[in-house]
Amino acid sequence: MLNNFFEYFKTKNELLFSYSILCLAAGCICLILSKYSSLQVTGLNAWTKPFKFFISFGVFAFTMALYVVYLDNQRQVTNYCWSFIIFSSIELLLITVQASRGKKSHYNIDTPFDRVIFALMGLSLIVVLIHTIFIITLFFTQSQFDASDEMILAFKLSLIMMVLFMLQGFVMIKLFKHTVGAEDNTPGIPVLNWSKNYGDLRVAHFFGMHALQIIPLLTFILANTKRDVYLISLLYFVFVTFTLFQAFQGKPFIR
Repeated sequence: MLNNFFEYFKTKNELLFSYSILCLAAGCICLILSKYSSLQVTGLNAWTKPFKFFISFGVFAFTMALYVVYLDNQRQVTNYCWSFIIFSSIELLLITVQASRGKKSHYNIDTPFDRVIFALMGLSLIVVLIHTIFIITLFFTQSQFDASDEMILAFKLSLIMMVLFMLQGFVMIKLFKHTVGAEDNTPGIPVLNWSKNYGDLRVAHFFGMHALQIIPLLTFILANTKRDVYLISLLYFVFVTFTLFQAFQGKPFIR
């Protein structure tokens, strides 16, 4: 049964599917390291951040593997897959390097080496973002899909929302922090570490990015018409936007 599961998803997009498995495996290794390592970064185990990023990139790759199979221009899809794998791997490698050094990976310009790493991380994500936007345009220029109109609409709307809240990451870079009302590293909720006492811009970033999974899932469960898809997407967008305004007001998402 497990073999059938893997074979099914490999037929969707073997490159991204295989990469997602590697990321999830690396995330599990980081989780194990966090249980046995005493290395700390800003009061948290150093391997917590690599764990979260490996899982996040793995889920993203897995989801895109399901979506891009519906595009006719598979040559461009293959180019995108390799671009994503190369540049996201650079990002993940640099985060892991900084964790192993007991250093912050984000917003760290303490030394010339740290500044180079932070700059390379930013450049890598910009390449991923630009190429992802290009792939999204293919969903809007292609006229026929081997899927229901409702599901393709859900893909399109979730991809737009994902990009919008990917761009929100540049707000955090401009502010050079993600906490509103205090400096970073205030007490946070378990695992995600969102601030329990102040606004945290990572909340909207998280939910906006995961529109990619949530909107199509809700469409599959609840939607019967395109109107349903628009309503689901609108309500989800309102929810994510609310969390963003809440953060800018310095209010925590969860106390």
